[in-house]
Amino acid sequence: MQQTFETWITPIMIGGLILFMCFIIWDLAKKSNAGRFGTLMLFIVLGAGMLGYVLKVVITWLIEGNAGG
Repeated sequence: MQQTFETWITPIMIGGLILFMCFIIWDLAKKSNAGRFGTLMLFIVLGAGMLGYVLKVVITWLIEGNAGG
């Protein structure tokens, strides 16, 4: 039961954390009057870590899925 709960809740909580970090980046851009280019740069630079994590999860899922079958 606990393993099933952890299997479902972990991606949901990580997704929520990623959305919260996107809100923080947006709020930072708004409060600093970054403009369109500055906001874009903030999302690219600060969002690169989140993108790296998502890509790692997807690549791991693809490798494990192909190895199993």
